[in-house]
Amino acid sequence: MKIHEYQAKELLKQYNIPVPESKLALSAEEAINIANNITGIPCVIKAQVHSGARGKAGGIKFARTINEVKQAADQIIGMELSSIQTAGEVKKVRKVLVEGAALIDKEYYLSLVLDRSEECITIIASTEGGMDIEEIAQKTPELIFKVNVDVKTGLEQEKIAKLAENLGLNNDFTTLLANLYRLFIEKDCSLVEINPLVKTKDNKIIALDAKINFDDNALYRNQDIAALRDIEEENPLEVEASKYNLNYIKLNGTVGCMVNGAGLAMATMDIVKLAGAEPANFLDVGGGASSQNIENAFKLLMSDKNVNLVFINIFGGILRCDILAEGIKSAVTSLNVSIPVIVRLEGTNAEIGKKILNESGLKFIVCDSLNDAVTLIMDALEVKI
Repeated sequence: MKIHEYQAKELLKQYNIPVPESKLALSAEEAINIANNITGIPCVIKAQVHSGARGKAGGIKFARTINEVKQAADQIIGMELSSIQTAGEVKKVRKVLVEGAALIDKEYYLSLVLDRSEECITIIASTEGGMDIEEIAQKTPELIFKVNVDVKTGLEQEKIAKLAENLGLNNDFTTLLANLYRLFIEKDCSLVEINPLVKTKDNKIIALDAKINFDDNALYRNQDIAALRDIEEENPLEVEASKYNLNYIKLNGTVGCMVNGAGLAMATMDIVKLAGAEPANFLDVGGGASSQNIENAFKLLMSDKNVNLVFINIFGGILRCDILAEGIKSAVTSLNVSIPVIVRLEGTNAEIGKKILNESGLKFIVCDSLNDAVTLIMDALEVKI
């Protein structure tokens, strides 16, 4: 789960991590009031959407006068923001953060990320903050410093002191990092990123920006974090999927995929690409899905206007193939589906499931192998074209 910058900074404050004076505004009038009474002038007006690279997209503006505060807030609130980090989606800006300007001496990059390959938390830092960290890593990798942290032992003071030395920072940084690590652990984060972390002219360390993501599976024990969810920032289809406990991620292709199991879902998307097409989604219905859940999943696929072909690839284990067949038959009947639906069933009650589909009177395309599936997807798309 993602949260807004203003929410992330409230969390940072709870963990004694310095941030600039700021407040959320829903209108230009509120922004002017905040600038007059809280942050002062100059200040920064920042679009609050779930996306990075907002500055490059026109979502962050510097204001030196109250008139500029009004102009900036009027321009940003209501704008449709698209950046390199929105994956082609357009985000409508509904609110801005009004933040006091800092007298910056030096910018840094700092993040903590869950590193699954190393099975640890990795601290990533650089003396080159405020820029694309990927570009820095590619062009000047010597400016990127990494520290792996074993969650069983926690932060090792010697490693953190060395990191501070590499960055040219003092004990204020080590204290900040210790607090940031505590936040990461206690709130079950998957990412905490501060870019830029700045040293001011008076030698203070401040988090000028903040991005925090959380492990969805741990939200049950962090209800205060779950309450920060902003559904308006999420894809409507993904919000709908969450109501049925379906693992769904919207993609940009035209082949809707329904699968049970994350590994099989990834392989299925590879099959779609092998056929020269692009998957419209990742959809894992899980092992214990009922016929009703299957019907809901199919309705979800059909809600995506880009989908012109459905590929259902199921290996029956806990999820029996006959239950899946009944679910998709009911969904196709109720939705009056006119696009091709290719189904591959293997495992528990696969033959019963195939019989249900073949005798349904509906135009399912039932296949017996993945090779058949590739050919059928290619044929169906050629017919559609």
